[in-house]
Amino acid sequence: MRPPIPHHLLLVFSLLLPAPALAADPCADHVPQARPQNASRDIVGQEMDVIQEQGHMLFAVYEDYPPYSWEAGGKPRGVDIEIARIIAEDLGVDARFNFVAAGENLDADLRNNIWKGALIGGRIANVMMRIPYDSAFKCRVEQVVFTGQYAAESIAIAYDKASYPEEKPVPAYFRFDPVAVENDSISDFYLSSFAGGQLAGKVTRFADMEEAMAALRAEETKAVMGPLAQLEHGADEGVGIHQPPLAGFAVSRWTLGVAVNFRYRPLSYAVDDAIRYAIEDGRIPQIYADHGLTFQPPDR
Repeated sequence: MRPPIPHHLLLVFSLLLPAPALAADPCADHVPQARPQNASRDIVGQEMDVIQEQGHMLFAVYEDYPPYSWEAGGKPRGVDIEIARIIAEDLGVDARFNFVAAGENLDADLRNNIWKGALIGGRIANVMMRIPYDSAFKCRVEQVVFTGQYAAESIAIAYDKASYPEEKPVPAYFRFDPVAVENDSISDFYLSSFAGGQLAGKVTRFADMEEAMAALRAEETKAVMGPLAQLEHGADEGVGIHQPPLAGFAVSRWTLGVAVNFRYRPLSYAVDDAIRYAIEDGRIPQIYADHGLTFQPPDR
């Protein structure tokens, strides 16, 4: 199943395009939409008192998406799973998980998993993990509270150390050297358009980052470009990783948080507090360290 990177990063990629200067208020030019109807088909107890009375809360996480969320031996694994458990523990309840496939875009994911529900099947969750935070985007989706910023993600380049014993590769190298990307990711868009398309012939696209990193380990490519955590997760001792300056790449780093239904603001405040405490006392950075990943603090 296709991981959710493309539509997440398409949101970020949209910020790479030329745009007029924004006012200090990111919502200044937003025209409010019609108030959404109370049409949810599957409410699971999103009021704080109901959650605590039932003793558990439901988190929507993306399926088959290591190192963030996946199942192994029937058990949930990953960074987002552990952070969700911290949130639930802080609220005094158990964490339960709904593994979901990525929709056509982030709006669809939020609609299907947070505020309305899918037309067929699916479940509304109390909290959805790994939501890219953007102050302009939040103005468009009034049914959701975007909160709980718990980490940042950024683009990096993994490379075969034997192929680059002295100088680490930068995008210009890929006019001649093969590089792998996840299909339809912002790394794909960036490299395909870099230098007027001069790199396009050397870019190999894979269904996901796991396949791209497997190709690097098998010496089928010399480098992979993608999110730092996914590169670190797929690296071995023969792989180096670095983050060079990326010319023309306006947004190579973004903040990740959670989404909560707009009708349950007390829950969103409690979730944000739990995450803030877990960052401050080192529990979230330790989760990243336990998975062999670099923790990048969020902008909060």
